[in-house]
Amino acid sequence: MHDPTPDTGLGSFAAVLAGELPGTWTSTYHPDRGGNNDHDALTNHVWDMNDVADALAKHTVDHCAVLTRDDGTRLFVADPLGHGEGYLIAAMAPADAPAEAFRGVREPDGIVVDADPFSAAEDIHYGLLPRYDKALAQVRSNAARLATPQPAGPERLVMTWSGEAIVVDKPDRADVTKALTENGFVFAPDRNVFVLSGDDTAHQAASVRAAGERLSELGIDTVLHHPQTRPALGTTPVAPPSPPVASPHRGR
Repeated sequence: MHDPTPDTGLGSFAAVLAGELPGTWTSTYHPDRGGNNDHDALTNHVWDMNDVADALAKHTVDHCAVLTRDDGTRLFVADPLGHGEGYLIAAMAPADAPAEAFRGVREPDGIVVDADPFSAAEDIHYGLLPRYDKALAQVRSNAARLATPQPAGPERLVMTWSGEAIVVDKPDRADVTKALTENGFVFAPDRNVFVLSGDDTAHQAASVRAAGERLSELGIDTVLHHPQTRPALGTTPVAPPSPPVASPHRGR
């Protein structure tokens, strides 16, 4: 059975609160050092956009405490910084996560609790911690995604019709060159391209398919550019007929 009249000093309050929260927590008290404090380094990590953030913006923190769970999760404990009673309890953002990892994650806004650490532990357990753990999980997931190199998009090889033949610019990779030559493409040094003859269209189509399958295995997409429709060489487009013209009316 707990003491019904516990010490409500901030340091003692935080120490008792740490023992009442679920999991394993430790408490570190940061006392007032006559204005020579480093508390800004702590308040800068307070993860709140509501009452606690408003209070910290309006008042200087003389002393505070930080509760740390065995997995690194931290809670900030401070006086109400005004004429109110009880304590401010706020989540602290993980210091090792990049700023981009917080994008789109709602802040687990803090709460004001009574000076009784036992009832405060219940308020934190059922109110603040569920929001805090959810936000932390989102940030950790985002940070892991940001740290994982994103796969580059697949390379592309363009095959272009040139008359009845198909041409490909000379690739830089030897394995791509091999995939082309093994499937009927012949290098034309004067043009610096590989050419697939169209003398046998069935063989040409089979070669394109086989080369495309091999290139796909190498992580390369194949794109076939068709020529624009145009009149056959040596012919002249037929002009559309002129509209009929009515004969002029002659009077007698």
